[in-house]
Amino acid sequence: MKISAAIDLGQMIKQKRKADGLTLEEASAVCDVSYAFLSALENGKETVRLNKVLQVIKCLGIELEASTRTWASPGVRS
Repeated sequence: MKISAAIDLGQMIKQKRKADGLTLEEASAVCDVSYAFLSALENGKETVRLNKVLQVIKCLGIELEASTRTWASPGVRS
């Protein structure tokens, strides 16, 4: 799944949590974050709490991979 916005990441986290059969309350307890934080994260609320986002991702067993792209201008051939 391509992650382009906070809502994309939130949907991925929600899908994994549900696939694991966890309620929001259970998952927040297991991941050591508040219910409100996890709910907001799943609903795509932008946050500067990257450490907590990464904590949830790791706790639920989600692996993220990043790739880079070039900044070539349109019409410029390399």
